[in-house]
Amino acid sequence: MLVHMADPALPPLPGGVSVSRLRVYDWQAPDGLRGGTPHLHLACTEAYVVLGGHGAVQTLTASGYAETELAEDTVVWFTPGTIHRLVNGDGRLDILVVMQNAGLPEAGDAAFPFPPDVLHDDAAYARAAALDPAQPEKSAQARRDLALAGFAELADAARGGDTGPLLAFHERAAQLVRPHLDDWRRRWERGPAAAAAATDAQLDALRTDAGHLRSASVQRAGAAARFGMCGRLQACDLDGAVAVEA
Repeated sequence: MLVHMADPALPPLPGGVSVSRLRVYDWQAPDGLRGGTPHLHLACTEAYVVLGGHGAVQTLTASGYAETELAEDTVVWFTPGTIHRLVNGDGRLDILVVMQNAGLPEAGDAAFPFPPDVLHDDAAYARAAALDPAQPEKSAQARRDLALAGFAELADAARGGDTGPLLAFHERAAQLVRPHLDDWRRRWERGPAAAAAATDAQLDALRTDAGHLRSASVQRAGAAARFGMCGRLQACDLDGAVAVEA
């Protein structure tokens, strides 16, 4: 039978990650390319496992601008601070996304490189970053195109050897998320940090007995559909996970 487990003791996914299936947007952008919204994460490493289709991920770091080709079975990952934009080359780019620190991305670990007049106005930024529940597709496209305008400015400056605008964006991104850091730390402590502590205890236990193996369990979760930053997401619904009992 299936038993709903809202209990926080429910074991997390391996390593305390989150997973989702991403079908990258095929909407054409003002630059003629199809794809998603440029953004960065501030505390989480992200990985792509390409399931099908082909395209690229454009990235911008303090080391410069780059494009990495994506094709079936490609695995790419990048650390916090990497602005990334997915390009859907053939209109069929399909990706399994593995995100570090389950709970933090869902709680807002992301920032968009909107143009300066929006980026530095708290109210304007909040409006531009939010999706309109009545028009999610239209507002997702508008958010994507606005972030692309700012991303283009940062990339052009970096290509010219000027990383100052990018570093200023990093500082503004950190400022935007600071009100949420206490909540993020609680989520991290309950999830990924607790998972690492459990492994520490299990390694110690194995020196004397295998008692913890007797409490083995199986979990199952479905997926929740939504418009994401880069495409249509089928995100693992960890809040709705259940324990599978014999």
